[in-house]
Amino acid sequence: MQSTSPFHSLTPEVKYSPPWQDLSIIGIAGSSGSGKTSVAAEIVKSLNLPWVVILVMDSFYKTLTPEQHHKAHQNEYDFDCPDSIDFDLLVETLKDLKKGKKSHIPVYSFADHQRQPQTTTLYSPRVLILEGILALHDPRIAELLDVKIFVEADMDVCLGRRILRDVKERGRDIEGIVKQWFTFVKPSYTKFVAPQRGVSDIIIPRGIENLTAIDMVVKHIQRKLQEKSEAHTEELHRLGLIAAKIVGMNTILQSPETEEVDFVFYFDRLASILIERALDMTQYGPINVETPQGNKYMGLSPRGAVSAVAILRGGSCLETALKRSIPDCITGRVLIQTNESSQEPELHYLKLPPQLEEHSSILLLDPQMSSGGAALMAVRVLIDHGVQEEKIVFVTCAAGETGLKRLAAVFPKINIIVGRIEEDGEPRWMEKRYFGC
Repeated sequence: MQSTSPFHSLTPEVKYSPPWQDLSIIGIAGSSGSGKTSVAAEIVKSLNLPWVVILVMDSFYKTLTPEQHHKAHQNEYDFDCPDSIDFDLLVETLKDLKKGKKSHIPVYSFADHQRQPQTTTLYSPRVLILEGILALHDPRIAELLDVKIFVEADMDVCLGRRILRDVKERGRDIEGIVKQWFTFVKPSYTKFVAPQRGVSDIIIPRGIENLTAIDMVVKHIQRKLQEKSEAHTEELHRLGLIAAKIVGMNTILQSPETEEVDFVFYFDRLASILIERALDMTQYGPINVETPQGNKYMGLSPRGAVSAVAILRGGSCLETALKRSIPDCITGRVLIQTNESSQEPELHYLKLPPQLEEHSSILLLDPQMSSGGAALMAVRVLIDHGVQEEKIVFVTCAAGETGLKRLAAVFPKINIIVGRIEEDGEPRWMEKRYFGC
Protein backbone atom coordinates (compact mmCIF):
# COMPACT_ATOMS: atom_id res chain seq x y z
CA MET A 1 0.00 0.00 0.00
CA GLN A 2 1.49 3.37 -1.03
CA SER A 3 1.52 6.47 1.15
CA THR A 4 1.62 10.21 0.49
CA SER A 5 2.85 13.36 2.32
CA PRO A 6 0.77 15.01 5.10
CA PHE A 7 -1.91 17.37 3.92
CA HIS A 8 -4.62 19.70 5.05
CA SER A 9 -7.93 19.91 3.24
CA LEU A 10 -10.68 20.56 1.91
CA THR A 11 -11.75 23.51 -0.20
CA PRO A 12 -14.73 25.29 1.44
CA GLU A 13 -16.53 25.47 -1.93
CA VAL A 14 -17.51 21.77 -1.79
CA LYS A 15 -21.16 21.41 -0.86
CA TYR A 16 -22.35 18.36 1.07
CA SER A 17 -25.33 17.36 3.18
CA PRO A 18 -24.72 14.35 5.45
CA PRO A 19 -27.72 12.18 6.41
CA TRP A 20 -28.10 13.80 9.84
CA GLN A 21 -27.97 17.30 8.39
CA ASP A 22 -30.74 18.94 6.35
CA LEU A 23 -33.25 16.74 8.13
CA SER A 24 -36.73 16.19 6.72
CA ILE A 25 -39.37 18.26 8.54
CA ILE A 26 -43.03 17.24 8.33
CA GLY A 27 -45.62 19.84 9.36
CA ILE A 28 -49.01 18.70 10.69
CA ALA A 29 -51.69 21.34 11.29
CA GLY A 30 -55.39 21.15 12.14
CA SER A 31 -57.98 22.14 14.68
CA SER A 32 -57.52 21.44 18.37
CA GLY A 33 -58.77 17.89 18.92
CA SER A 34 -58.62 16.95 15.25
CA GLY A 35 -56.21 14.09 15.93
CA LYS A 36 -52.90 15.68 14.90
CA THR A 37 -50.95 14.01 17.70
CA SER A 38 -52.43 10.59 16.90
CA VAL A 39 -51.65 11.02 13.20
CA ALA A 40 -48.06 12.07 14.03
CA ALA A 41 -47.63 9.02 16.28
CA GLU A 42 -49.00 6.70 13.59
CA ILE A 43 -46.60 8.17 11.01
CA VAL A 44 -43.66 7.59 13.37
CA LYS A 45 -44.80 4.01 13.96
CA SER A 46 -45.29 3.31 10.24
CA LEU A 47 -41.96 4.86 9.20
CA ASN A 48 -40.18 2.53 11.64
CA LEU A 49 -36.96 4.54 11.46
CA PRO A 50 -34.43 5.59 14.12
CA TRP A 51 -34.19 9.28 15.10
CA VAL A 52 -37.76 10.39 14.32
CA VAL A 53 -38.93 13.10 16.73
CA ILE A 54 -42.29 14.82 17.27
CA LEU A 55 -41.93 18.51 18.17
CA VAL A 56 -45.12 20.01 19.64
CA MET A 57 -45.68 23.70 18.93
CA ASP A 58 -47.27 24.17 22.37
CA SER A 59 -43.71 24.24 23.77
CA PHE A 60 -43.24 27.59 22.03
CA TYR A 61 -46.03 29.53 23.74
CA LYS A 62 -44.76 32.97 24.69
CA THR A 63 -43.96 33.88 28.28
CA LEU A 64 -47.00 35.66 29.70
CA THR A 65 -47.08 38.99 31.49
CA PRO A 66 -48.65 39.01 34.98
CA GLU A 67 -51.87 40.43 33.46
CA GLN A 68 -51.95 37.77 30.72
CA HIS A 69 -51.17 35.09 33.28
CA HIS A 70 -54.18 36.16 35.36
CA LYS A 71 -56.41 36.06 32.26
CA ALA A 72 -55.15 32.59 31.38
CA HIS A 73 -56.24 31.22 34.75
CA GLN A 74 -59.66 32.78 34.15
CA ASN A 75 -59.88 31.12 30.69
CA GLU A 76 -59.86 34.60 29.14
CA TYR A 77 -56.53 34.47 27.28
CA ASP A 78 -56.41 33.51 23.59
CA PHE A 79 -53.90 30.67 23.15
CA ASP A 80 -55.17 29.91 19.63
CA CYS A 81 -54.12 33.06 17.80
CA PRO A 82 -50.68 33.42 16.13
CA ASP A 83 -49.61 36.12 18.63
CA SER A 84 -49.52 33.52 21.39
CA ILE A 85 -46.72 31.54 19.69
CA ASP A 86 -43.05 32.57 19.69
CA PHE A 87 -42.61 31.99 15.96
CA ASP A 88 -39.20 33.69 15.86
CA LEU A 89 -37.77 31.20 18.35
CA LEU A 90 -39.47 28.29 16.56
CA VAL A 91 -38.03 29.32 13.18
CA GLU A 92 -34.56 29.70 14.69
CA THR A 93 -34.86 26.26 16.31
CA LEU A 94 -35.93 24.58 13.06
CA LYS A 95 -33.11 26.24 11.12
CA ASP A 96 -30.54 25.05 13.68
CA LEU A 97 -31.88 21.50 13.55
CA LYS A 98 -31.92 21.64 9.76
CA LYS A 99 -28.19 22.45 9.86
CA GLY A 100 -27.47 19.52 12.17
CA LYS A 101 -27.03 21.65 15.30
CA LYS A 102 -28.46 20.87 18.70
CA SER A 103 -31.29 23.05 20.09
CA HIS A 104 -32.78 23.82 23.48
CA ILE A 105 -36.55 23.25 23.40
CA PRO A 106 -38.66 25.26 25.88
CA VAL A 107 -40.76 23.40 28.45
CA TYR A 108 -44.31 24.77 28.87
CA SER A 109 -46.55 24.00 31.84
CA PHE A 110 -50.27 23.95 30.99
CA ALA A 111 -51.17 23.78 34.66
CA ASP A 112 -49.21 26.98 35.39
CA HIS A 113 -49.88 28.57 31.98
CA GLN A 114 -46.21 29.48 31.89
CA ARG A 115 -42.93 28.57 30.22
CA GLN A 116 -40.58 26.83 32.66
CA PRO A 117 -36.96 27.90 33.31
CA GLN A 118 -35.52 24.54 32.22
CA THR A 119 -35.23 23.39 28.60
CA THR A 120 -34.92 20.05 26.79
CA THR A 121 -31.87 19.46 24.61
CA LEU A 122 -32.69 18.10 21.16
CA TYR A 123 -30.03 16.90 18.72
CA SER A 124 -30.87 16.98 15.04
CA PRO A 125 -32.91 13.83 14.20
CA ARG A 126 -33.37 12.22 10.80
CA VAL A 127 -37.04 13.19 10.59
CA LEU A 128 -38.80 15.87 12.62
CA ILE A 129 -42.61 16.08 12.82
CA LEU A 130 -43.80 19.56 13.78
CA GLU A 131 -47.32 19.27 15.20
CA GLY A 132 -49.57 22.20 16.12
CA ILE A 133 -52.74 24.04 15.20
CA LEU A 134 -50.64 26.68 13.37
CA ALA A 135 -47.82 24.48 12.05
CA LEU A 136 -48.35 25.77 8.48
CA HIS A 137 -49.25 29.37 9.35
CA ASP A 138 -45.87 31.13 9.24
CA PRO A 139 -44.39 31.32 5.68
CA ARG A 140 -40.86 31.03 7.14
CA ILE A 141 -41.76 27.64 8.60
CA ALA A 142 -43.59 26.52 5.46
CA GLU A 143 -40.37 27.04 3.48
CA LEU A 144 -38.52 24.65 5.81
CA LEU A 145 -41.10 21.86 5.54
CA ASP A 146 -40.63 18.89 3.24
CA VAL A 147 -44.26 17.78 3.59
CA LYS A 148 -47.23 19.89 4.75
CA ILE A 149 -50.23 17.99 6.17
CA PHE A 150 -53.62 19.28 7.29
CA VAL A 151 -55.80 17.08 9.54
CA GLU A 152 -59.49 17.89 9.63
CA ALA A 153 -62.39 16.51 11.64
CA ASP A 154 -65.94 17.47 12.64
CA MET A 155 -65.78 20.39 15.11
CA ASP A 156 -68.20 18.73 17.55
CA VAL A 157 -65.91 15.68 17.62
CA CYS A 158 -62.94 18.00 18.16
CA LEU A 159 -64.67 19.64 21.16
CA GLY A 160 -65.39 16.26 22.74
CA ARG A 161 -61.77 15.18 22.34
CA ARG A 162 -60.52 18.48 23.75
CA ILE A 163 -62.70 18.13 26.85
CA LEU A 164 -61.43 14.58 27.51
CA ARG A 165 -57.79 15.63 26.99
CA ASP A 166 -57.84 18.86 29.02
CA VAL A 167 -59.67 17.31 31.97
CA LYS A 168 -57.46 14.22 32.05
CA GLU A 169 -54.03 15.64 31.10
CA ARG A 170 -54.14 19.35 31.96
CA GLY A 171 -56.35 19.54 35.04
CA ARG A 172 -58.96 21.87 33.53
CA ASP A 173 -62.66 22.06 34.38
CA ILE A 174 -65.35 21.44 31.75
CA GLU A 175 -66.95 24.88 32.12
CA GLY A 176 -63.65 26.64 31.45
CA ILE A 177 -62.90 24.39 28.47
CA VAL A 178 -66.27 25.09 26.84
CA LYS A 179 -65.93 28.83 27.53
CA GLN A 180 -62.50 28.94 25.91
CA TRP A 181 -63.70 26.85 22.96
CA PHE A 182 -66.51 29.20 21.90
CA THR A 183 -64.65 32.40 22.84
CA PHE A 184 -61.27 31.69 21.22
CA VAL A 185 -60.78 28.22 19.71
CA LYS A 186 -63.65 28.10 17.22
CA PRO A 187 -63.22 31.71 15.95
CA SER A 188 -59.47 31.17 15.59
CA TYR A 189 -60.11 27.99 13.61
CA THR A 190 -62.14 29.97 11.05
CA LYS A 191 -59.67 32.87 10.91
CA PHE A 192 -56.25 31.19 11.18
CA VAL A 193 -56.38 27.38 11.17
CA ALA A 194 -58.74 26.55 8.29
CA PRO A 195 -56.82 28.72 5.74
CA GLN A 196 -53.82 26.40 6.17
CA ARG A 197 -55.70 23.79 4.09
CA GLY A 198 -54.81 25.89 1.04
CA VAL A 199 -51.03 25.60 1.58
CA SER A 200 -50.99 21.93 2.61
CA ASP A 201 -49.68 19.13 0.37
CA ILE A 202 -51.96 16.49 1.84
CA ILE A 203 -55.34 16.73 3.61
CA ILE A 204 -56.33 13.88 5.93
CA PRO A 205 -60.08 13.83 6.65
CA ARG A 206 -61.23 12.09 9.87
CA GLY A 207 -57.69 12.07 11.31
CA ILE A 208 -56.43 8.79 12.75
CA GLU A 209 -59.45 6.90 11.40
CA ASN A 210 -58.28 7.49 7.82
CA LEU A 211 -55.63 4.78 7.60
CA THR A 212 -55.55 4.92 3.80
CA ALA A 213 -54.59 8.60 3.81
CA ILE A 214 -51.96 8.02 6.50
CA ASP A 215 -50.45 5.19 4.45
CA MET A 216 -50.22 7.57 1.47
CA VAL A 217 -48.48 10.12 3.67
CA VAL A 218 -45.97 7.56 4.91
CA LYS A 219 -45.15 6.41 1.36
CA HIS A 220 -44.73 10.05 0.31
CA ILE A 221 -42.30 10.68 3.17
CA GLN A 222 -40.39 7.49 2.36
CA ARG A 223 -39.97 8.66 -1.25
CA LYS A 224 -38.62 12.02 -0.03
CA LEU A 225 -36.13 10.26 2.27
CA GLN A 226 -35.03 7.95 -0.54
CA GLU A 227 -34.39 10.92 -2.82
CA LYS A 228 -32.22 12.54 -0.14
CA SER A 229 -30.38 9.29 0.47
CA GLU A 230 -29.57 8.90 -3.22
CA ALA A 231 -28.39 12.51 -3.44
CA HIS A 232 -26.20 11.97 -0.36
CA THR A 233 -24.61 8.85 -1.88
CA GLU A 234 -23.93 10.70 -5.13
CA GLU A 235 -22.27 13.56 -3.24
CA LEU A 236 -20.02 11.12 -1.37
CA HIS A 237 -18.78 9.73 -4.69
CA ARG A 238 -18.02 13.22 -5.98
CA LEU A 239 -16.06 14.30 -2.95
CA GLY A 240 -12.32 13.98 -3.22
CA LEU A 241 -9.30 14.52 -1.04
CA ILE A 242 -5.66 14.98 -1.96
CA ALA A 243 -3.77 12.16 -0.26
CA ALA A 244 -0.18 12.51 0.93
CA LYS A 245 2.29 9.89 2.04
CA ILE A 246 5.34 9.33 4.17
CA VAL A 247 6.48 6.06 2.68
CA GLY A 248 9.48 5.10 4.81
CA MET A 249 8.00 5.37 8.31
CA ASN A 250 4.65 3.92 7.30
CA THR A 251 6.45 0.91 5.80
CA ILE A 252 8.13 0.25 9.17
CA LEU A 253 4.90 0.77 11.10
CA GLN A 254 2.97 -1.55 8.78
CA SER A 255 5.49 -4.39 8.96
CA PRO A 256 4.63 -7.16 11.47
CA GLU A 257 8.39 -7.78 11.88
CA THR A 258 8.92 -4.38 13.49
CA GLU A 259 9.77 -4.75 17.18
CA GLU A 260 7.76 -2.83 19.77
CA VAL A 261 10.56 -0.42 20.67
CA ASP A 262 11.08 0.45 17.00
CA PHE A 263 7.36 0.80 16.43
CA VAL A 264 7.08 3.33 19.28
CA PHE A 265 10.15 5.24 18.05
CA TYR A 266 8.93 5.59 14.45
CA PHE A 267 5.34 6.23 15.50
CA ASP A 268 6.50 9.13 17.71
CA ARG A 269 8.64 10.41 14.86
CA LEU A 270 5.73 10.29 12.41
CA ALA A 271 3.41 11.87 14.98
CA SER A 272 5.94 14.69 15.56
CA ILE A 273 5.99 15.47 11.82
CA LEU A 274 2.19 15.51 11.70
CA ILE A 275 1.91 17.78 14.74
CA GLU A 276 4.58 20.13 13.37
CA ARG A 277 2.55 20.27 10.18
CA ALA A 278 -0.55 20.99 12.25
CA LEU A 279 1.23 23.90 13.92
CA ASP A 280 1.60 25.46 10.47
CA MET A 281 -2.15 26.04 10.72
CA THR A 282 -1.67 28.18 13.84
CA GLN A 283 -2.28 31.90 13.45
CA TYR A 284 0.74 34.09 14.08
CA GLY A 285 1.13 37.80 14.62
CA PRO A 286 4.17 40.15 14.43
CA ILE A 287 6.19 40.77 17.59
CA ASN A 288 9.39 42.71 18.36
CA VAL A 289 12.01 41.16 20.64
CA GLU A 290 15.41 42.28 21.85
CA THR A 291 18.21 39.79 21.19
CA PRO A 292 20.96 38.98 23.77
CA GLN A 293 23.21 41.29 21.75
CA GLY A 294 20.77 44.15 22.26
CA ASN A 295 19.48 44.18 18.69
CA LYS A 296 15.82 44.53 17.69
CA TYR A 297 14.30 41.58 15.91
CA MET A 298 10.87 41.54 14.30
CA GLY A 299 9.49 38.03 14.61
CA LEU A 300 6.24 36.11 14.88
CA SER A 301 4.33 34.81 17.87
CA PRO A 302 1.18 32.63 18.08
CA ARG A 303 -2.02 34.61 18.42
CA GLY A 304 -3.13 33.13 21.72
CA ALA A 305 -2.78 29.70 23.31
CA VAL A 306 -2.51 26.41 21.43
CA SER A 307 -4.26 23.47 23.10
CA ALA A 308 -5.01 19.86 22.25
CA VAL A 309 -7.89 17.43 22.85
CA ALA A 310 -7.22 13.68 22.67
CA ILE A 311 -9.98 11.29 21.58
CA LEU A 312 -9.47 8.44 24.06
CA ARG A 313 -7.90 6.05 24.24
CA GLY A 314 -5.98 6.22 20.98
CA GLY A 315 -5.37 9.97 21.11
CA SER A 316 -3.00 9.47 24.03
CA CYS A 317 -0.52 7.87 21.57
CA LEU A 318 0.11 11.30 20.07
CA GLU A 319 0.80 13.10 23.33
CA THR A 320 4.50 12.19 23.50
CA ALA A 321 5.06 13.88 20.16
CA LEU A 322 2.80 16.75 21.23
CA LYS A 323 4.88 17.45 24.35
CA ARG A 324 8.09 17.38 22.28
CA SER A 325 6.68 20.11 20.04
CA ILE A 326 4.77 22.10 22.70
CA PRO A 327 6.04 21.13 26.19
CA ASP A 328 3.50 23.28 28.02
CA CYS A 329 0.51 22.48 25.77
CA ILE A 330 -2.83 22.45 27.60
CA THR A 331 -4.66 19.18 26.93
CA GLY A 332 -8.17 17.82 27.29
CA ARG A 333 -9.90 14.48 26.84
CA VAL A 334 -13.05 13.10 25.21
CA LEU A 335 -14.12 9.45 25.33
CA ILE A 336 -16.33 8.46 22.41
CA GLN A 337 -17.36 4.86 21.80
CA THR A 338 -19.52 3.25 19.13
CA ASN A 339 -22.80 1.69 20.24
CA GLU A 340 -22.66 -1.94 19.10
CA SER A 341 -26.37 -2.15 18.31
CA SER A 342 -26.93 1.19 16.56
CA GLN A 343 -23.33 1.74 15.32
CA GLU A 344 -23.66 5.36 16.42
CA PRO A 345 -20.93 7.23 18.35
CA GLU A 346 -21.74 8.02 22.00
CA LEU A 347 -20.01 10.55 24.26
CA HIS A 348 -19.03 8.92 27.59
CA TYR A 349 -16.48 11.35 29.09
CA LEU A 350 -15.56 14.97 28.57
CA LYS A 351 -12.85 17.14 30.14
CA LEU A 352 -11.90 20.21 28.15
CA PRO A 353 -9.37 22.95 28.96
CA PRO A 354 -10.91 26.09 30.50
CA GLN A 355 -11.65 29.01 28.13
CA LEU A 356 -11.07 26.66 25.19
CA GLU A 357 -13.08 28.93 22.90
CA GLU A 358 -10.49 31.70 23.41
CA HIS A 359 -7.51 29.61 22.23
CA SER A 360 -6.03 30.41 18.82
CA SER A 361 -5.74 26.77 17.72
CA ILE A 362 -7.04 23.43 19.01
CA LEU A 363 -5.43 20.17 17.87
CA LEU A 364 -7.85 17.22 17.87
CA LEU A 365 -5.82 14.01 18.18
CA ASP A 366 -6.76 10.47 17.07
CA PRO A 367 -4.13 8.07 15.63
CA GLN A 368 -6.54 6.14 13.42
CA MET A 369 -9.93 6.97 11.91
CA SER A 370 -12.23 4.68 9.95
CA SER A 371 -15.83 5.79 9.44
CA GLY A 372 -15.27 9.22 10.96
CA GLY A 373 -18.12 8.91 13.48
CA ALA A 374 -15.99 9.64 16.57
CA ALA A 375 -14.18 12.50 14.84
CA LEU A 376 -17.45 14.07 13.69
CA MET A 377 -18.86 13.93 17.21
CA ALA A 378 -15.63 15.28 18.74
CA VAL A 379 -15.61 18.27 16.37
CA ARG A 380 -19.28 18.89 17.13
CA VAL A 381 -18.53 18.80 20.88
CA LEU A 382 -15.80 21.45 20.44
CA ILE A 383 -18.07 23.65 18.34
CA ASP A 384 -20.89 23.26 20.89
CA HIS A 385 -18.44 24.58 23.50
CA GLY A 386 -17.83 27.76 21.54
CA VAL A 387 -14.78 26.78 19.47
CA GLN A 388 -14.78 28.27 15.98
CA GLU A 389 -14.60 25.62 13.29
CA GLU A 390 -11.59 27.15 11.52
CA LYS A 391 -9.51 26.93 14.72
CA ILE A 392 -9.72 23.11 14.83
CA VAL A 393 -6.92 20.99 13.36
CA PHE A 394 -7.65 17.26 13.23
CA VAL A 395 -4.46 15.15 13.39
CA THR A 396 -4.43 11.43 12.55
CA CYS A 397 -1.76 8.97 11.42
CA ALA A 398 -4.09 6.85 9.30
CA ALA A 399 -7.63 7.31 8.06
CA GLY A 400 -10.15 5.61 5.81
CA GLU A 401 -11.09 7.50 2.67
CA THR A 402 -14.82 7.51 3.44
CA GLY A 403 -14.28 8.84 6.96
CA LEU A 404 -12.05 11.64 5.67
CA LYS A 405 -14.58 12.62 3.05
CA ARG A 406 -17.33 12.83 5.63
CA LEU A 407 -15.26 14.84 8.11
CA ALA A 408 -13.90 17.30 5.55
CA ALA A 409 -17.29 17.74 3.91
CA VAL A 410 -19.37 18.19 7.05
CA PHE A 411 -16.82 20.62 8.57
CA PRO A 412 -15.11 22.23 5.56
CA LYS A 413 -13.43 24.95 7.62
CA ILE A 414 -11.33 22.66 9.81
CA ASN A 415 -7.81 21.61 8.79
CA ILE A 416 -7.00 17.90 8.51
CA ILE A 417 -3.51 16.44 8.84
CA VAL A 418 -3.19 12.76 7.90
CA GLY A 419 -0.21 10.49 7.45
CA ARG A 420 -1.76 7.71 5.36
CA ILE A 421 -4.98 6.93 3.53
CA GLU A 422 -6.01 3.36 4.34
CA GLU A 423 -8.76 1.05 3.14
CA ASP A 424 -12.24 1.61 4.56
CA GLY A 425 -13.15 -0.66 7.45
CA GLU A 426 -9.57 -1.34 8.59
CA PRO A 427 -9.74 -2.19 12.32
CA ARG A 428 -8.02 0.04 14.87
CA TRP A 429 -4.65 -1.44 15.72
CA MET A 430 -2.16 1.41 16.23
CA GLU A 431 -2.87 2.12 19.89
CA LYS A 432 -2.72 -1.59 20.68
CA ARG A 433 0.78 -1.90 19.19
CA TYR A 434 1.87 1.40 20.72
CA PHE A 435 0.76 0.52 24.27
CA GLY A 436 1.50 -3.16 23.87
CA CYS A 437 -2.02 -4.23 24.83
